[in-house]
Amino acid sequence: MQREIIRIDEALCNGCGDCVPSCAEGALQIIDGKVRLVSDLLCDGLGACIGQCPLGAISIERREAEPYDEAKVIADLAGQGRNTVVAHLRHLKDHGQTQLLAQGIAALRARQGRLDFDLDLAVGSLDLSLLPKRKGLMPPLEGGGCPGSRTLSFAKPAAQPSDGSAAASALRQWPIQLHLVNPAAPYFQHADLLVAADCVAFAMGDFHARHLAGKSLVIACPKLDAHMEIYVEKLRQMVDSAGVKSITVMVMEVPCCGGLLQMVRQARSLAARPVPVTLTVVGLQGEILSTETVA
Repeated sequence: MQREIIRIDEALCNGCGDCVPSCAEGALQIIDGKVRLVSDLLCDGLGACIGQCPLGAISIERREAEPYDEAKVIADLAGQGRNTVVAHLRHLKDHGQTQLLAQGIAALRARQGRLDFDLDLAVGSLDLSLLPKRKGLMPPLEGGGCPGSRTLSFAKPAAQPSDGSAAASALRQWPIQLHLVNPAAPYFQHADLLVAADCVAFAMGDFHARHLAGKSLVIACPKLDAHMEIYVEKLRQMVDSAGVKSITVMVMEVPCCGGLLQMVRQARSLAARPVPVTLTVVGLQGEILSTETVA
């Protein structure tokens, strides 16, 4: 097929390699003292490398070339870690390549179990909500192939029945576990956020009606959960990108729950905008021991 692709003038190229890091797809390599385009499949033809060449040896030409293959690029980049993958996706975003961006995210989702980084957090850092909506650009974070991680908004009011029947759920969304949530999900936009320790809802008989109603929820256990630095970054994104209006932290009275407040405080200190934080401590039999504004 005829398409735009880079051309390297070997007579001008001195093999300095300045252009290589700017190619997020890994299409350029130094071979035998010259920069080489190692595969037509890896070159998207957008020319991010052109401005990095001090000698003007790189240009764009239109010629017969194999179609660019985003899935092939992802297969090559996925093993190189989060920063490389994010650089590639940001490159596509910055050039308005929404179709390729959707293909790249889909290819990463297909490999999710083999990635050594949190894909939701990596994609969330790109703030794709600012992209114009174009046909074919799938939502960036939909839980991949795991139905338990699919982003759902219930948007139903909490109702407290007066006839003695079972109380209605006040849960507005799914998922709720902090490792699984997408910070850019619509139910976090300008929401009042409730960050609850895992045990809180089991201890409190009126958790839904009195504390969850009207709030978006995330749950975590500071004692048992791993990789909580991911939690801090997700919470920071909820403050800065989603614009949450307030954060309520609910913990049990046991000492190990204290890490949840520290995590929220750290996220707030990293955020670019202030947000009020309230702490509620729950007793082992579900009673409220204290409520105070902590930030």
